[in-house]
Amino acid sequence: MNRFFTDRIQGNTAEIAGEDIRHIEKVLRLRAGDRIVVCDGAGTDYTAEISSICPDRVTCALSDARASDTESAVRVTLLQAVPKSGKMETIVQKCVELGVYAVQPVLTARCVPLPSRDYEKKRVRYQRVALEAAKQSRRGIIPAVGSLIPLDAVDVSRFDSLIVAYEQEKETTLKQVLKEGVGREIGILIGPEGGFEEDEISRLRERGSRTVSLGTRILRTETAGMAMLAQILYELES
Repeated sequence: MNRFFTDRIQGNTAEIAGEDIRHIEKVLRLRAGDRIVVCDGAGTDYTAEISSICPDRVTCALSDARASDTESAVRVTLLQAVPKSGKMETIVQKCVELGVYAVQPVLTARCVPLPSRDYEKKRVRYQRVALEAAKQSRRGIIPAVGSLIPLDAVDVSRFDSLIVAYEQEKETTLKQVLKEGVGREIGILIGPEGGFEEDEISRLRERGSRTVSLGTRILRTETAGMAMLAQILYELES
């Protein structure tokens, strides 16, 4: 069945608004009495029967509430150093498809683009990308894209493990850290095109982060997060 997100749920009734109205009526040509799946964006799916279709809303009767079966028991947040123009949308899209819990943009010393004052406008666009990717991949949540923060503002203590991909790490691999146990709340930190400065890594280690190697090959910033996320979820979901 076709699937839609909405936060407009009261009791056994849900309303779908915005662009999805046109998609339901004009593209899918659904009518009153047809069934769809409604997701509240927080991990719960409902079987829904369309009651009415109006210009400003689609009203549905809900039944059969159940936990979404597409969400992982572990929650991985991607902390991504701001990349060059155009790459962030791809990072958000693909990591949402893979199963990321949230995306947090981070400003580090070697970030090439200095964010302008209108970065919040970009964040809104990235959040839209996350929504569309969540729909496409049938996610049970819409991963949040956070506002830009400096590296030193990252709260390491909010994670059971904060794992930093670092090209100069020669002893510890991601596989080793995963086998040792990383908990349920995991942060993965990816640097910019120029990598991290040594003092940034020192400060992160002092605060409890662990640096890991992702292998003998150097990955681009837009590839590293996806690869790391896929490896973590493969290992822990199995």
